[in-house]
Amino acid sequence: MKWTGLNELREKYLSFFESKGHLRLKSFSLIPNNDKSLLLINSGMAPMKKYFTGEITPPRKRVTTCQKCIRTPDIERVGITARHGTYFEMLGNFSFGDYFKHEATAWAWEFFTKVLEMPEDRLYCSIYENDDEAFEIWTKEVGVDSSHIVRLGKEDNFWEHGSGPCGPCSEIYFDRGEDKGCGSPNCGVGCDCDRFVEVWNLVFTQFENDGKGNYTKLEHPNIDTGMGLERLACVMQGVDNLFLVDTVQNIMKKVSELSGVNYGENHKNDISLRVITDHIRSTTFMISDGVMPSNEGRGYVLRRLLRRAARHGRMLGVHEPFLYKICETVINENREAYPELEDKKQLITKLIKVEEESFCKTIEQGMKMLGDIMNKDIKVLSGEDAFKLNDTYGFPIDLTREILAEKNIDVDIDGFNELLAQQKKRARDARKNAGADAWISNSADLSSIAATVFKGYETLHTDAKVVGIVKDGALCDCAYEGEQAVIITDVTSFYAESGGQVGDSGNIISDSGEAEVQTTAKNPSGVFLHNAKISKGVVTVGDKVKCSVNETRRRDIMRNHTAGHLLQAALRQILGDHVEQAGQLVDENRVRFDFTHFSALTPDELKQAEKLVNDEILKAIDTDIREMPIEEAKKMGAMALFGEKYGDVVRVVNIPGFSIELCGGTHVKNTSHLGLFKILSESSVAAGVRRIEAVTGRGVLELCEKHINMINEAAAAIKLQNSEDLVRGCTQLSAELKEKNKTIEKLNGVWSSIKLGSLLENAETVNGHMLIACRLDGMNADSMREMCMSAINQYKDCVIVIASVNDGKAAIAAACGEDARQKGANAGKIVKAVAQIAGGNGGGKPDMAMAGAKDISKIDEAIASVKGLL
Repeated sequence: MKWTGLNELREKYLSFFESKGHLRLKSFSLIPNNDKSLLLINSGMAPMKKYFTGEITPPRKRVTTCQKCIRTPDIERVGITARHGTYFEMLGNFSFGDYFKHEATAWAWEFFTKVLEMPEDRLYCSIYENDDEAFEIWTKEVGVDSSHIVRLGKEDNFWEHGSGPCGPCSEIYFDRGEDKGCGSPNCGVGCDCDRFVEVWNLVFTQFENDGKGNYTKLEHPNIDTGMGLERLACVMQGVDNLFLVDTVQNIMKKVSELSGVNYGENHKNDISLRVITDHIRSTTFMISDGVMPSNEGRGYVLRRLLRRAARHGRMLGVHEPFLYKICETVINENREAYPELEDKKQLITKLIKVEEESFCKTIEQGMKMLGDIMNKDIKVLSGEDAFKLNDTYGFPIDLTREILAEKNIDVDIDGFNELLAQQKKRARDARKNAGADAWISNSADLSSIAATVFKGYETLHTDAKVVGIVKDGALCDCAYEGEQAVIITDVTSFYAESGGQVGDSGNIISDSGEAEVQTTAKNPSGVFLHNAKISKGVVTVGDKVKCSVNETRRRDIMRNHTAGHLLQAALRQILGDHVEQAGQLVDENRVRFDFTHFSALTPDELKQAEKLVNDEILKAIDTDIREMPIEEAKKMGAMALFGEKYGDVVRVVNIPGFSIELCGGTHVKNTSHLGLFKILSESSVAAGVRRIEAVTGRGVLELCEKHINMINEAAAAIKLQNSEDLVRGCTQLSAELKEKNKTIEKLNGVWSSIKLGSLLENAETVNGHMLIACRLDGMNADSMREMCMSAINQYKDCVIVIASVNDGKAAIAAACGEDARQKGANAGKIVKAVAQIAGGNGGGKPDMAMAGAKDISKIDEAIASVKGLL
């Protein structure tokens, strides 16, 4: 057995199973595709669940992969031990109803003993205690000594998750030697010590569990194997943990270089080095696959990992952004297997740097707040303080809990969650019942219906046959006038919602009935689902029908979709290659394009983007749309959708000389069909993600009409005969208003002086102070402040309090002269006490202060209290 690098091990494994007739698939994205049960892909089998269940036909019955995985339940343990990590790669070979135990065991043994040349006497196999078949195969066919076979119970060697496919498993262990053991005479496979390491798990999926403990044999059993690449590398490289594996160690060396701290010299520093090394691996791959930082879901996981790593950087003495500098090492160590890392390099480094810079702005204040808390004699941090750390200083709640746990301080999670829920309620309510597929029932079994043939690229009208109707979540034979139903046809011209483009609407007409299609979607098996209301007669399974797309709406959608492509190309020219589509919604009204960028666009940048797009429109360029092998498309420079998984053959939308993208949407044949392009708005969606909304064609005409009407109405409002004089008229009106405001200010000053003179004549002497306390409605804040300052400038012992109600709002002003302040009078304290009587609050400096009041009915009572206060 010779030392073998991690990258070489990956290639040896995949090549070996290719030689056994397996199709090598690229790693699926870390973002699950059409699987809401997972936040992130966490096993080799996870992205292929629908192959095993039969919902989707696999590309071949034998498949092998090396799958990127993220597991996060034990984030707080990562670093503390050398065993835990959030990112790993899972090698796997799979059989979907093809080979079974005989081949799976023989090939596993051949790979270990022949390809990797592992000593047979150091390999052990565990089997399920009742799986005599596996025992016979291992000992009699593969040739494993029976003393190296261990029978274990259901908890260890039977794979199942509730009801569904399940079966026994067999695990292959490597004996690392007595020096790694616990010294117990009973030490062996299954012992908790570090001697026997489980390397490969072979799952024999041969039963169906009904969920009640009853098992029936599957007609076509499956094979699902999994072997952690890093764990295999530990064995082949003779190291104790993943942080000493060659590629991971090289990343850690970069962390040491930047921090000046070496691994193995200090236990506490080692924890931080492991945290940073693991988390930068995870975050680099997550961003490459399209995860963006946010406060929810997988984006929260990304942010939590980055901020935990940043905190440990500070513990090593690194106080400026540094994580982004390690990305290049991560990419270099993994580029052979994952070339997309190199493609996304600029985006990955920029996004991590921006996230670090954002956290750096608040981490010092947050750590100070935490430090103050930890110095107090408390056992539980309040939900309010935890929420403040999260909302104000950007500390994920899990990071706060982890830091406080070091001092044995708990956190009031219920209180925190309640405050968080209040903050998110409005957004959650807005999302309720949203989603294009909310109307599609998952209860109807459509597995017997073939994928729909889509002809909507070539025509908007097509003849078809109704092959299925879903009503109230179940398949039925017909739908009657007034009913809502999902109509399924063998052929359709209706585009199904995908890639950010909304589904088509229109009509499906038969001899016996008509249906108004409101929107269209499709299930993972490619069955198109026309959500429709039966407007006339009856529609029945077997009917011959005419599918007709709403042409006006479709062409508006096509214009906006092509505009999205032109906009992305323009933004990349202006802002840089880090710009990538991060989301899109294309409908008949507008294009909403989300993209990766880290600051608001300037008016000049928006103007440039708009001009570039309109220039391409006015050039009247024919679009070139065709299908081709994905490798050929990549050679042409076609851009892929962020985080999307593509097949071997892809559809390429090419606007020669300007934009080329992989896209399954509908587009115009010539750029001139867009008419014109106009940006409506630019805004922030999340950290590192901006959004532009724009219109084309009919949308631009409607926008022009709206603005022309506004101009005409504005001109009429200021009595102009000609709207072309609007700018001149507004300028003139503004100048006149400015002059009048000056006159009003002068008159107010005169009035205030007269009124103040009257007030001073009637002032009281209270406790050695000249007191003026009155209500003068109609005054604004500036006038009140000016009157108060004038009084204390004239009389140094004066205390003046004025209340005023103006436009339904109450305000209180107070001021204290120099002599009055020396005697203890304080305007800030006075105004606060007075305002509280009227349900308000406020304060200020000892000489001058202002406050608001909510209860106008108590203003007089509040003013009357001043004398007693003084």
